[in-house]
Amino acid sequence: MRNVKVIQHSIVIQAPVAQLWQRMFDPQLYREWISAFCEGSYYQGHWQQGETIRFLDPNGNGMVAKIVEYRPLEFISVSHLGFVYAGQDDLDSAEVTSWAPAYENFYFTSRGDSTELRIEQEIAPAYEEYMQQAWPNALQKLKTLAER
Repeated sequence: MRNVKVIQHSIVIQAPVAQLWQRMFDPQLYREWISAFCEGSYYQGHWQQGETIRFLDPNGNGMVAKIVEYRPLEFISVSHLGFVYAGQDDLDSAEVTSWAPAYENFYFTSRGDSTELRIEQEIAPAYEEYMQQAWPNALQKLKTLAER
């Protein structure tokens, strides 16, 4: 049985949805806002439905996931499947199976000239405090990038 907590965060960004979307997922700009979680982090893969994507730290360790739903400018659902260690995917260790799959959903809602971005994420309880602190910082960085 999965043992996950659900956390939610949202922010209103003074930019149209298309601008936020582009800046959020551009590979170089992604590195800037995701640094709130781990300096030097990046992704490998494509933000398209059915694609496998890896979220990695500068040492190449991180998480492997699949894009399970992709509606441009509206919604993305990411299913986190396991860890990546030394280039190898871990999908079935006891640590992973205690929480996987864990979903991370991004909702984009147009509010006139602004966009509300809402994140809903399932996480292992051990990471709850860290993620509750990191997400607001990440969203502030993303807001700055999207509004410039």
